[in-house]
Amino acid sequence: MAERTLRGARLGGQSFEDERGIEFAARQQVGYKCPQGHGFEITMSLEAEVPAVWECPRCGAEALSTTGIKPEFKAEKPARTHWDMLLERRSVKELEDILKERLELLRGGEIGPAHLHRANAKKRKVS
Repeated sequence: MAERTLRGARLGGQSFEDERGIEFAARQQVGYKCPQGHGFEITMSLEAEVPAVWECPRCGAEALSTTGIKPEFKAEKPARTHWDMLLERRSVKELEDILKERLELLRGGEIGPAHLHRANAKKRKVS
């Protein structure tokens, strides 16, 4: 087993390349400050589009850029409710007619829970 082990290198991400002759991309430091007063800087490429908001590494709140870039606010659509979707399919008049029809069937014992059907059936036999 000892014959099969690798010697001279650790397992993991260690690179044996050095940084000689490598030219790094131009960088910039972008400052941010969160509502709790935590200030921090992020290193970005000069070519990168700098975001106006960044998550604070200390508290997780949204930190604003100190360079004066303002975040864009998107107009949010209001949530569609079941009622809104129902009104897309039917008018209020149609819904009132359907309700009236269903209430008549329920009161007549034709639809609804089984215990209501049994009670109505007994009443019909007695009458």
